[in-house]
Amino acid sequence: MLTPADATWPNLWLCLAGVGGMYLVKHVFSKKNPAPYPPGPPGRPLIGNLLDMPQVKTWLTFTEWGKKHGDISHIEVLGQHIIVLNSVKTALEMLDKKGSMYSDRPVLPMGGELCGWKNSLALLPYGDRFREYRKNFHRSFGSRAAIDMYHPILEIETHRFLKRVLAKPDQLQAHIRHTAGAIILRISYGYEVIENDDPFVEIADRALDQFSQCVAPSAFMVDNMPFLAKVPEWFPGAGFKRMAREWHKTLEDMATAPYKFVQDQMAAGIAPKSFTSNLLEGRTLSVEEDHVVKWSAASLYAGGADTTVSAVYSIFLAMTLYPDVQKTAQAEIDAVIGPDRLPSFADRHSLPYTEALAKEVHRWNVVAPTAIVHSLSEDDVHDGYYIPKGSLVIPNIWFMLNDPRTYANPSEFNPERFLAKDGKEPETDPRTIGFGFGRRICPGLLFADASVWMSTVTLLAVFNISKVVENGVEITPEVDPLSGIISHPKPFKCSIKPRSAKALELIQQDANY
Repeated sequence: MLTPADATWPNLWLCLAGVGGMYLVKHVFSKKNPAPYPPGPPGRPLIGNLLDMPQVKTWLTFTEWGKKHGDISHIEVLGQHIIVLNSVKTALEMLDKKGSMYSDRPVLPMGGELCGWKNSLALLPYGDRFREYRKNFHRSFGSRAAIDMYHPILEIETHRFLKRVLAKPDQLQAHIRHTAGAIILRISYGYEVIENDDPFVEIADRALDQFSQCVAPSAFMVDNMPFLAKVPEWFPGAGFKRMAREWHKTLEDMATAPYKFVQDQMAAGIAPKSFTSNLLEGRTLSVEEDHVVKWSAASLYAGGADTTVSAVYSIFLAMTLYPDVQKTAQAEIDAVIGPDRLPSFADRHSLPYTEALAKEVHRWNVVAPTAIVHSLSEDDVHDGYYIPKGSLVIPNIWFMLNDPRTYANPSEFNPERFLAKDGKEPETDPRTIGFGFGRRICPGLLFADASVWMSTVTLLAVFNISKVVENGVEITPEVDPLSGIISHPKPFKCSIKPRSAKALELIQQDANY
């Protein structure tokens, strides 16, 4: 199977000569900058900082740049300016307060153009179509009152998740993915998944894995040399073109198949209410309107099918490593809810420690460590530094949520940091950082937060999660997040058992409504 490295680098270095020529011409005839660029690693002739751009766990390299160069770092790769932001203050000043300038997306030759993700909200250029997508999302997910409508779905699908985990605890990751897919498919399209090997869940998993690969910074040479997008597939080193063709088809299938399902259900008069059916109801759509509805739904589907997977998996990791935190939360749940029922959203305001635990999940496991890159639509001078039009701007969210200036002992999983105690104010709510900034902030943040809370409180109500013992040896999982635009905890083993006979009854009771 081709990898990004196999498909990108071989036989392409000769192209650097042409790029070098263009780079020299550009610099000879470029106008004088109104201010210096932000500081950063020194570049090399012709290629700039090409060799400095990290390939894996980019957020760690960006963090080192921040420690050395300050809150704003700058590199230049083959003429492309890249700005890394390493503080919340700077991210808010630039991405929020100057949102009209910093809300565009760059043209990504591999992920956006060749693979087709330019149609999704994640990579959509800033403009009228972007605003239409956001308007559609806001109607369904823009307020807590709107999210309340989805509480029954979250509760019932989380209950079904408990049953799957009870039956096959060794397939935890698969159960989390299945449940995330089940929730978002019901909300997006009114589709109920089948219990095993659901085709819509499977195709979303493939498409989102491919998305994480195809938009990763510097994973494909074509993103640094866009002219390579025009080379034929048979050209030496152009394996990325074949890969992109296959990935484009996966994405198109992911967007089209469930959309057609809703259309067919509506034609038959049996479609349940969903995000898509609400947008289609009583309308005859133009080609543009059809595109907006289809890809709004696909964006919701894509956005909800993978991000919560990372967060929920990390709950199990944290509880395995921090048993005292687990016991404290369970004591609170037992005192408030008791042993005779499962938690519901009506209990949320009565469980402050569990609420803090869910917040800590968002901080400790950073789902999108560097978010998706922003693009600057016009020249800017910020804090005395020149940021040229077209610069790629990357907020290092991982460091912002692990900054010791903001969070005491950031590597430690400690929900109490979010509780006022002994006259000490709670630390910064990670949900104001982890979902991005400005006009590109995640539109489903309220729904994601509700999903993580429901998973947290329900799991802790009925399961004890602990380290696995193999051959008499206790296995301690490693905290080692995997690379990707969406980062997941490294796979690990844990023991998952019902807390009591009564908890077992609650898990096994009917999960329908």
